[in-house]
Amino acid sequence: MKHVRIGNGCGFWGDNLDAPVRLANTGRLDYLTLEYLAELTMSILAVQKAKDASAGFATDFIDVLGRLAPALQAQPRLKIVTNAGGMNPRACAIQAKQVIAKAGIEKRIAVVSGDDLLPRLDELLASGHTLNHLDTGEPLSSIRDKVVSANAYLGARPIADALKQGAEIVITGRVADASLTVGPAAHEFGWGFGPIDLDRLASGTVAGHLIECGAQATGGLWINADDSTHLENVGYPIAEIHEDGTFTVSKPEGTGGAVNVETVSEQLLYEVADPARYFTPDVVADFTTVKLTQTKPDVVHVTGGTANGLTDTYKVSIAYRDGFMSAGTLVIAGPNAAAKARSSGAVLLEKLKQAGFTFAESRIEALGAGDCVPGVVTATADPPEVVLRVAVRDPRKAAVERFTKEFAPLVTSGFPGTTGYTTGRPPVREVFAYWPALVAKSAVTPVVEVV
Repeated sequence: MKHVRIGNGCGFWGDNLDAPVRLANTGRLDYLTLEYLAELTMSILAVQKAKDASAGFATDFIDVLGRLAPALQAQPRLKIVTNAGGMNPRACAIQAKQVIAKAGIEKRIAVVSGDDLLPRLDELLASGHTLNHLDTGEPLSSIRDKVVSANAYLGARPIADALKQGAEIVITGRVADASLTVGPAAHEFGWGFGPIDLDRLASGTVAGHLIECGAQATGGLWINADDSTHLENVGYPIAEIHEDGTFTVSKPEGTGGAVNVETVSEQLLYEVADPARYFTPDVVADFTTVKLTQTKPDVVHVTGGTANGLTDTYKVSIAYRDGFMSAGTLVIAGPNAAAKARSSGAVLLEKLKQAGFTFAESRIEALGAGDCVPGVVTATADPPEVVLRVAVRDPRKAAVERFTKEFAPLVTSGFPGTTGYTTGRPPVREVFAYWPALVAKSAVTPVVEVV
């Protein structure tokens, strides 16, 4: 195979449920990737699995897979690679097997695991893997008793190994987002994971990064999007990768959205700290060497994306319990709306203080008056109405619950123009904080299992 078409139909758990089906039906794909996981998602899935041993994966995938049955029947060569397995990839694979069997389809399903470090956490700490916080240097031992999940970001190699074993659906736990694309490309082209093919792996990483967030590369959040972009029918991205690592980004014909140098550039720089050193478990990619060329309408040709070394570590995403939070809103209308909203928030917190409740963190925002991105966007005039948002976080659940009961009184005891209270008290949610760390690759063993 001299080129391979890989389309990504999902950028996160909660993305459009119709997108994977439309992409599979119209994209002329060799591979459909579905990216479900984020740091918050892993903590949610960990709590689900703790309550139910058969849970802990992105259940949307099972629904989507059932709807993909006609495409899989019509396109027997189409393969699926997804990280929907989350905290429980084997349970996800078992349900996936049942869904396709019910549709009369036989597909070889492989599971990639080994990323879940929670059962080994104490062993790793005892053997000298400190898992220090990447930003602060604080040792993990300081919050060890609060940890609910710890997952290494695996790379593309086990995905390529699963495909080599004949897998037609690959379900992983936590892998790096771009690796969902690098794995199929490495398998199809025979790329190795050593020094010889590093530049190709880097190019594949650029391709994977460009399509990993779905419609964000095809007009979603594009700075120049307008009604003519037709985001109601936005097409999801396709990377057509060639053996030398060069590729194009496009979308299915007849769909909305846009693929141009701007949309691709915006996604290229998304969540990138140092463009010259984009760290993945497969390769350190240099995005400064990338060149984008518009070759046709809605087709951008991409070259460059060279290697800048390898790492001997995996990134580890750790989540831990960090108290409780709640956020409530009211609408404040009329003259001096922003000032009244901020004063209303101050009144709310002061009443709670008088009742004996203060909080580890609190925030008052007048949304519509520049508080969403303070210092970046400012109101040009006194807005006629704003949304007051007050949020608190605290280790004590009872304190946060008491906070939720202080919004409604403002309707009659606050400032004039206060409304928007008909949705009831805001909910209390548990907070899961994020702890980034590194672990030696030698301490982690990816596992490939054919179900």
